[in-house]
Amino acid sequence: MKIICIGLSHHTAPIELRERLTYSTEALKAALARCSSGNDTQSTDLTELVILSTCNRLEVYATGHTDRADALIGFVSETTGIPESEFVPHLYEFTDAEAADHLGRVASGLDSMILGEPQILGQVTEAYELALSQQSIGPVLSALFRYAIHAGKRARTETAISRNPATISSIAVKLAESIVPDLATAHIAIVGAGEMAELAVEAVRNRDAQNIVVINRTYDHAMQLANRWQASALTYERLPEALIDADIVITSTGAPQIVIKPPLAETAMAHRPDRPLVIIDIAVPRDVDPEVNRIPNVHCFDIDDLESRLNGSIAERRQEVPRVEAIVAEESVEFMAWFHSLDIISLIADLRHKADVIRRAEIEKTFRHMQNLDENDRRRIEALSESLVNKLLHDPTLRLKAEAGNGHAAEYAAAVRHLFALNTAASLTEAGQR
Repeated sequence: MKIICIGLSHHTAPIELRERLTYSTEALKAALARCSSGNDTQSTDLTELVILSTCNRLEVYATGHTDRADALIGFVSETTGIPESEFVPHLYEFTDAEAADHLGRVASGLDSMILGEPQILGQVTEAYELALSQQSIGPVLSALFRYAIHAGKRARTETAISRNPATISSIAVKLAESIVPDLATAHIAIVGAGEMAELAVEAVRNRDAQNIVVINRTYDHAMQLANRWQASALTYERLPEALIDADIVITSTGAPQIVIKPPLAETAMAHRPDRPLVIIDIAVPRDVDPEVNRIPNVHCFDIDDLESRLNGSIAERRQEVPRVEAIVAEESVEFMAWFHSLDIISLIADLRHKADVIRRAEIEKTFRHMQNLDENDRRRIEALSESLVNKLLHDPTLRLKAEAGNGHAAEYAAAVRHLFALNTAASLTEAGQR
């Protein structure tokens, strides 16, 4: 059994590709259902599956009987509709311990665009829970994700990696403030009403912003967020007039298509040509057509533009990296010891099963030649044969269990399977026929 991970992130792929390789909630459920335990079409190569899809990364974790990533690459292509040739050059691949270490780093915020950002731990947890609900996850990936979530929680409670909070939304507000310094009098429009939008509202409120409007597809959701932060609410139908009034627009919707196109921005600027308009698009897929940057006095930034502005806000967090890495390594070693023990447990079961198949076959042969034995004698011979098998396998079983956690379990398991011909189901049949 192998653990396989393929993925791409802001480290390896531009936003133009990342926004195409995203899954909606329904698409995630449909993709996971293809590896569901109740699906008769389940691939024999992929026995467990979890998909982690965020604005900055897409990662697919699976277990199977091969460490080749071909099946996962094909799976991503089929479920997203993106040809393999377009995303394969941007992929990273990990197996077993490397995959475990990587997921631990992700959940702990070490691999995030903003070092130590807290949202990723929740996203890892959501990916795990969604896989559970779709029955695409089994004991191995369940243990792997529980390990990573535990590592992430320890990183946040035992180190300062998440102190001095910085989020994508807070960095976006700082960027907007560099162009429109007086947030207290600025008109600010937040497009969207999800978690990132709420973080943006919180960030501008913390900088004394007073004139905030939340714009969302559904008015009720806009009102819920607006009421929590004493803002006003509008629906998308009022977006054109909101752009005329706004000094700063921060967009974070889950829309699959562009929300702000050049004609809309041009119309708004025609009413306020001398006032700059700052648009910061933190959505993936993007909400704003990058062509709006060509419009005079419009300053448009996307999520990748924020990365170069992060260094000052996370300097203190970098000092915590060695401590977080130590936590991830400690948790990873514990998980891998458990994972390797699975090979030994399975091996011991197969070895004892084969020994019992041989024992039963030999007993049957013996009884055919000794038909005058009474029932008590038969029971005594049965007990003798069981005792011999147990005594012969006792020491090897103890030593194999002792090897389970020393890093060499896989090699021992492979050697014993080879020596005792435990690699095929046919070997058991042959053993019973001898």
